[in-house]
Amino acid sequence: MSEADKIKNAAQKAVGRLKESAGKIAGDKSLEAEGKTDQAKASLKQAGEHVKDVCKK
Repeated sequence: MSEADKIKNAAQKAVGRLKESAGKIAGDKSLEAEGKTDQAKASLKQAGEHVKDVCKK
């Protein structure tokens, strides 16, 4: 996995956590769900990158 991909995935996860927290604080279930979705997407991207790394070896 390239460093740029790692940084992008980490940033997406962080944004997701912020959205989730903001949604909880504001009582906005939609924003909270969007944050959880962003975190899940970032995790899936990371898993895909790890699979590509293993296949390259």
